[in-house]
Amino acid sequence: MYERILVATDGSELSEKAVTSAIDLAMLAGSELVAVTVASQHQANQVEGALLYNAAEVERMQEQTDAHAQQRVEAVCSAAAAKGVRQTRAVVMKSNHVAESIVEAARIHQCELIVMASHGRRGLQRLLMGSETLHVLTHSHTPVLVLR
Repeated sequence: MYERILVATDGSELSEKAVTSAIDLAMLAGSELVAVTVASQHQANQVEGALLYNAAEVERMQEQTDAHAQQRVEAVCSAAAAKGVRQTRAVVMKSNHVAESIVEAARIHQCELIVMASHGRRGLQRLLMGSETLHVLTHSHTPVLVLR
């Protein structure tokens, strides 16, 4: 059926439901599972609210973001391995373009299906099935399974 399934996660509750479904599907299909998250990239001299961060603070924040992202995908791989998924990969894409990164990860890892939640936890975007999920749906050449 599917040789390799990509599951996109942002750590949100809905995303975790998609992860569980992707793991179950990988088990049923005997597929490999590629767990992907996108770590946003902080900019030097980034302004957040009224605070201006210097380069050292931005580097520290980036290291934290990257470490949390790595932990997130490794947790997915551990859960999949515990359920008996034959092979898993933990992938962190470093970008501020979430949808493009998910599509690119599916291409790079030759995935035959993308599994993702209908929305994540990104501000106003979570109110719309809008931006990230819709962008993946409309730009991916890989079939997409969207879960709510």
